[in-house]
Amino acid sequence: MLYPENLGEQLSIDETSLSHGELYTILINKAAKGKKGAIVTIVAGTKAETVISVLKKIPERARKKVTEVTLDRAGNMELICKRCFPQANRFQSI
Repeated sequence: MLYPENLGEQLSIDETSLSHGELYTILINKAAKGKKGAIVTIVAGTKAETVISVLKKIPERARKKVTEVTLDRAGNMELICKRCFPQANRFQSI
């Protein structure tokens, strides 16, 4: 699922297991505060190249407007942010 219209300046990215041990990568617009318009994308799996290919469907001009991404210490999340949101500051959560 991809909702490019929900892209905002401040995002959070993380992986989660929704059912039966299947992993998903979720990108959230922080400004929506968990309400309507919060989900930017949910991608099956956590492989960086898979997530990057989905996020690159959002025009580069829009992705360059992202100023901040909060992520965990997983290397794949760092790579996703570097490639998709090159202008954004990255903040690692513990």
